[in-house]
Amino acid sequence: MTQCDLASKRCKPCEGGVQPYAPEEAQAMMGQLQAGWELVEEGKAIARTFEFRNYHETMAFVNAVAWIAHREDHHPDLEVHYGRCRVRWSTHAIGGLSENDFICAAKVDALLAE
Repeated sequence: MTQCDLASKRCKPCEGGVQPYAPEEAQAMMGQLQAGWELVEEGKAIARTFEFRNYHETMAFVNAVAWIAHREDHHPDLEVHYGRCRVRWSTHAIGGLSENDFICAAKVDALLAE
């Protein structure tokens, strides 16, 4: 599966009861995302910082990420600054990473694809 394949998938509802990805599974999924994403919090989350020229571009990106989160019903933590935004995905219901996190990360990558 490639990054493009992930971006075309939809998130599945997750209310818990499933195991989060093991570190090896999460690392394998990282290869399907664009460069810049990193495993954080001992492999329980993925994060990437996006850089922009100004606050307006940053907020346009934040609003686009919010729309993705709304459509997928899967919500990231966002850290917003003047010219950058850090996006962090984790599936809170299971205390770690699921395919939903990688699907949404791929959709965020697609926002900025040239």
